Amino acid sequence: MKKHIYDEKNGLSYTLHGDYYLPGLVLNEEEPTYGKYGMLRKQYLKEYRPARYQCLLLTGKLTEHLNQIDRDAREQVEMLMKQMAEEQSVTETLKIRDQMKWVGLMNNIRTSAEKIVLKEIVYI
Repeated sequence: MKKHIYDEKNGLSYTLHGDYYLPGLVLNEEEPTYGKYGMLRKQYLKEYRPARYQCLLLTGKLTEHLNQIDRDAREQVEMLMKQMAEEQSVTETLKIRDQMKWVGLMNNIRTSAEKIVLKEIVYI
């Protein structure tokens, strides 16, 4: 019997150990990193889309997917915040005149933008 074989169907290499061929799987030791929206997406996939989560995990594309979702969500939040601030006339002049009002308005704008992004990007 051959010591090493390669299965083209699944793309795995196998090594003979005793009477059995065991797959040559390698564990990725580096800790995946992604931001707030990536973590929210991961939790959503685990709870509501377990098949999609398992597929991404087993193909090694989960971290890439979560990082992409995180980037897209952050960009979308920033864009929406700029648009909403312009529509509501929340400017630097207001910030100088009445800081507390500006902070309150910007917090409301951020919350609204995040709600939109969560519904459109993270929780789909």
